Amino acid sequence: MALNHEFTQALRAQLDQLRADSVYKQLLYLDSPQDARVRIEGHGEVIILSSNNYLGLTNEPSVVEAGIEALRRFGAGTGSVRFICGTFTIHRELEAALAEFVGCPSSLSYVSAWNANEGLTGTIVEEGDFVVSDALNHASIIDSIRLAKTATRCTTGVYRHSDMDDLRAKLEANKGARRKLIWTDGVFSMEGSIARLPDILQIARDHGAIVIVDDSHATGVLGAEGRGTAEHCGVLGEVDIITSTLGKALGGAAGGFVAGSAELTDYLTQRSRPQLFSNALPPTVAASALEAVRFTKSNPERVSTLRANASYFREQIVEAGFKPLPGETPIVPIIVGATSAAIRMSAMLLAEGVFVTGFGFPVVPQGEARVRCQISAAHTKDDLDAAVRAFKTVGRKLNLV
Repeated sequence: MALNHEFTQALRAQLDQLRADSVYKQLLYLDSPQDARVRIEGHGEVIILSSNNYLGLTNEPSVVEAGIEALRRFGAGTGSVRFICGTFTIHRELEAALAEFVGCPSSLSYVSAWNANEGLTGTIVEEGDFVVSDALNHASIIDSIRLAKTATRCTTGVYRHSDMDDLRAKLEANKGARRKLIWTDGVFSMEGSIARLPDILQIARDHGAIVIVDDSHATGVLGAEGRGTAEHCGVLGEVDIITSTLGKALGGAAGGFVAGSAELTDYLTQRSRPQLFSNALPPTVAASALEAVRFTKSNPERVSTLRANASYFREQIVEAGFKPLPGETPIVPIIVGATSAAIRMSAMLLAEGVFVTGFGFPVVPQGEARVRCQISAAHTKDDLDAAVRAFKTVGRKLNLV
């Protein structure tokens, strides 16, 4: 009991320090479906600019109904891992639709995009391989590479963000590796920037490397039909491996997937530990995600609306005097400096009826804390105008504009 007490005391001291540094995170509880406006306990109805619900499909009637119907047909869960008795016909339908949507021959679903990334790297790399990662890649990519390095003793490297010369140098320095893999986000979640995918693919061809793209913030977002970074860059079907999520634009429920060759997904089915030791994606989630893919393909105007909304908000927030990071995605980060300043600004905006999250270290580098706005196709012009007015009010109080 003494050891447990000391452990608890140590945790309490660390939490107290986070509060003293004004970087303690408070959870807010939603009491409504995720939408352009939500109800938050203690705050009433607010405009939400913190959601990954890019296409507004989390509360789309057909997407919701698909999940309800799957609940009736398949039950609440799978009751087992995939290879024992946890694979349902809805998984096969979803995986076929996802593969076609992102331009790959095959795909395999996971219970989360984090699991998909974790299950991929550690399964396909071996000792003697070299894995190189963009410096601003998502934490799930970073941790998947760390895990793979520990398990396989592969060699790893990091290239400066979107620096193609540095990528070439890292590959050249490891030209003797058995296999070379390049890991990149399609859209970098904290910056809103887009990977230089055509350049990366050419460099990969020059060095005999495999390209892996995490398209979580691009699937349903980029490209004329929302098919992701590859479509946006005109290289659909040319990426070796794509991982992505079902928890953002595609319905926002949960789950992730790996897409690539049929041989890749078959091998992951045989060897990927999150597949072998985790229950399969719940059928309700799989069905909603499948309907979200079908809806997106049938309603490409939803992607156009998202693009128009993002452009309009960016123009208005600049006109209001803020200087967001440049970009063309629905992610609009406004840099404020210190982590405490980002958290304070977030709290003040919530008081003005806008829910948008402040991010600081270690999510972003020290001194580059930001309020990250995420625009949805579900937002109306009135929603966006009201949000900009709130930013003006808070910005003046904080001497930011």
